[in-house]
Amino acid sequence: MALADAFLSPFGLLTLLAVVPVIVLYLVQPDPRRVELPTLRYLFDEEGEDAANPLLERLKRSLLLCLQLFVIVALAVSLAGPYVTVSESQTVEETVVVLDGSASMAAETGSGSRFDAAVAAAREATTGTNAVVLAGNENRIVLRSGGNEEVASTLDGLTVSETPADLGGAISQAASIAGENARVVVFSDFADDAAWAEAVQSARARGLRVDLRQFAGGGEDNVGIVDRSFSGRNVTLTVQNFGDEPTTRSMVLGDRRRSLTLAPGDVERVTLPVPAGGGEARVTPGDSFPTDDVAYVAAPPDPTVDVLLLTNDRNRYLTTALSVIDEVQLTVDAPPTTVENGYDVVLYGDVAGERLLRGNVEAGRDLLDAGGGVGVVAQESPPEAYGDLLLLSPTGAGTNPSIGRTANDELTRGIDFPPPEGYLQGSLRSGTALVSTGDGTPIVATEQREAGRVLYYGYVADSDPFRFNYQYPVFWKRAVFYLAGRESLDSLNRETGSVLRFSDTTEVRTPDRTVSARSVPLDRAGFYAVSDDRLLGVSLYSEAESDVAAAPLDEREGVTGVRAREEERQVPRPLTPLVALVALLVLVGEVAFLRRRGDL
Repeated sequence: MALADAFLSPFGLLTLLAVVPVIVLYLVQPDPRRVELPTLRYLFDEEGEDAANPLLERLKRSLLLCLQLFVIVALAVSLAGPYVTVSESQTVEETVVVLDGSASMAAETGSGSRFDAAVAAAREATTGTNAVVLAGNENRIVLRSGGNEEVASTLDGLTVSETPADLGGAISQAASIAGENARVVVFSDFADDAAWAEAVQSARARGLRVDLRQFAGGGEDNVGIVDRSFSGRNVTLTVQNFGDEPTTRSMVLGDRRRSLTLAPGDVERVTLPVPAGGGEARVTPGDSFPTDDVAYVAAPPDPTVDVLLLTNDRNRYLTTALSVIDEVQLTVDAPPTTVENGYDVVLYGDVAGERLLRGNVEAGRDLLDAGGGVGVVAQESPPEAYGDLLLLSPTGAGTNPSIGRTANDELTRGIDFPPPEGYLQGSLRSGTALVSTGDGTPIVATEQREAGRVLYYGYVADSDPFRFNYQYPVFWKRAVFYLAGRESLDSLNRETGSVLRFSDTTEVRTPDRTVSARSVPLDRAGFYAVSDDRLLGVSLYSEAESDVAAAPLDEREGVTGVRAREEERQVPRPLTPLVALVALLVLVGEVAFLRRRGDL
């Protein structure tokens, strides 16, 4: 057994070294000198005893030494802080409530939701001083210190979010604000098997009491949408059966319906066309966890991008790349021609300067004013009639340069642009270069011009190595969507839990309110209107949150809960006063002994 198991301050035992000089003094002191007095001799002879018995005298001296040594040992032990471990009942004075506000807490139990039950239980768990931490889209300390009334008022203002939550982070946050005699009470369904168990163990290792209260009713029949992907004008939705029984459901989007038969744990993928303007993809009939029964799919009101390519030398690689884009309606025409209205994008490429009409160029300028897009493809002798539609100010032709810089832009991200075999040298008139050669000549450049957009593509058609690259159609799909001011279906549809960010304060109409901010958390499933013509679809796509049938805590390895406000704790009980009292009594006894012997 280590000294720390019996003493609070083991260094106090160093006082035992005081016994050494005491013993040395007893060893070096001289024996008493005998002096015979004839007068007293007859008295002792008459009594028949010898008062100077050596054995008795040695015994008396040894007893005094033992008493002094005992006093020193008792004092040393008392200074070391002896203790014994005893059980002690201690009442909790401070409670930190951790309330799980993640999507799975919205599961219906038949008498409300799990979140409603958790809020009601949290009201009953309060003590004199309380704090409340909400685990949701962002973990928040919603009450740092308050009594019962403050807790009730705070809980009344909380709602469940339709996002995943970092419960482990919330528990760690609660532990950081908990006092010495506090407990942390976690109200959750514990459906997510993330790092919350490690956070509980860490808090308990610090000596905090952590009480786990589970709310797991409902969700046994859940079938939910857990993922989505887009291809062209279609959306593919992933549906999973989290229940224990086979089930038959239907997936409905617009006027399309697909029947699904799912065994327990089965995953099915359903591909459906996205209606113009989007819609709600819904699993029917619904179940006790309605949040993942619906995927809100946003799409432009007009899914078709009308593109006009004006060229006198048809570029079959470019026309092919544009033709394979499902959303693009391509028209190819050769100047001189009449350009009608109704196009979203006009592209100029390999146009003969003498055949380009002024009206053909003005059609591009009018389209920019209307919010459309104009793209110019490089050629050896670009027509002067382009004017400022050509972002490059050419100074001559060049060959085989190196690629110097590629900007991290949505248009060029992830694309490897090869060095052009032939290109126009020059500098930008205006706009921003996204891809440049080693000498600084822009190869891809863009400019926002009022409501419209302008693109410059600097590869000359006949010496364009990029046209053989599999990423060539990807670039042109992005370019057409950029010029038309259209977002892809991927960018129009988000997951709950993410954040919508803007460069300036922007008004956004969310599913439950209207806010004006530079960043808007997407904590509710539904449609978000950013402007009159921009609608975002936000849905819960989380397998962890949809798996709402959580296992009971007592069936999980290494997880225990504490539910009492009074706890039995093993605490040290100091014995210092008792040992010091014993030392004092022995000291008094020694004084009495010396007085009895006649030394005092």
